[in-house]
Amino acid sequence: MKRICWIGMAMAALATALPAAAQGAADVGKALSSERFTLVSPFPPGGPTDTLARVLAEGLSARYKTPAVVENATGAAGNIGMEKVKRAKGDGHTLLVIPAGNLTINPTLMPNFPFDIRKDFVPVTMLAAAPNVIVTGKASGIRSIAELIARAKAKPGTLSYASPGVGSGLHLAGELFKERTGIDMLHVAYKGTPPALNDVMGGVVPLMFTNLPAALPFIQDGKLLALATTQAKRIPAAPEIPTLAEQGVKGVDVTSWYGLLAPAGTPAEVAVQLARDAAAILAEPEVKQRLTAQGMSQATMSPAAFDQAIRDETAVWAGVLKSRHIQAQ
Repeated sequence: MKRICWIGMAMAALATALPAAAQGAADVGKALSSERFTLVSPFPPGGPTDTLARVLAEGLSARYKTPAVVENATGAAGNIGMEKVKRAKGDGHTLLVIPAGNLTINPTLMPNFPFDIRKDFVPVTMLAAAPNVIVTGKASGIRSIAELIARAKAKPGTLSYASPGVGSGLHLAGELFKERTGIDMLHVAYKGTPPALNDVMGGVVPLMFTNLPAALPFIQDGKLLALATTQAKRIPAAPEIPTLAEQGVKGVDVTSWYGLLAPAGTPAEVAVQLARDAAAILAEPEVKQRLTAQGMSQATMSPAAFDQAIRDETAVWAGVLKSRHIQAQ
């Protein structure tokens, strides 16, 4: 009898809470529909960051019946766009779409990094993830991870690999690979992914760690050979590419991901609502198909889970930066 009483009380409390929660959500929705949205992408048009910003802008505009624009505030390795969002009003209308490295690598890599990620921004959600791949050009003669490792061990420090820059996530993926396999390779830093990929295809540098969206068109055209992906399972966009784990290399489960942040002061309930909106937008069939075609997959989560993911990955990369003695140049 006592148990029935407690159940009744719980049901009554729930019945009271549901209208209040619904009213709260309605209030947040009304506030979000009051102004236009600005999605800041700190990198040029055409890349994954810009693509995700435009997908979200279209989705938010449709959901809230209000304009939404994408602003490519580029420069200073993403810091200009981050600064713009940092200074914006925390009401959910100015948002930052940003790659993982700006949040989890740069704070350790850059001695004068101008932001405190936890104080200057509110984490909303991770948006999408893209596996990294190890690619090689035809001229390298390398056709498997076993061949790569054997060549590196035969002549330590002579086999080179490209990355889009010192301290980038792809540079660190290469360093982690070196640690796990016990090999020594020479890192060649470029100013961005396109010139690095061009030199791999041209035979100037034999290898590169890159993200799948950037490399997939060249893999499909036969200009690049993908030796492995750096995630646990094979990827739907290119199921023929084996994983590193399948080839005996463990502990290099690294993906490139992109997140959504708001300025400090954004209310928790607004962040939660925006995370739900992003999840719904990215789950739409046409959007999902668009992301899959580019080698990306939805990776949305709650603001709290996203905050923890940033902390965890920051600690991992801080360890790699320290152990490999990597500093910003």
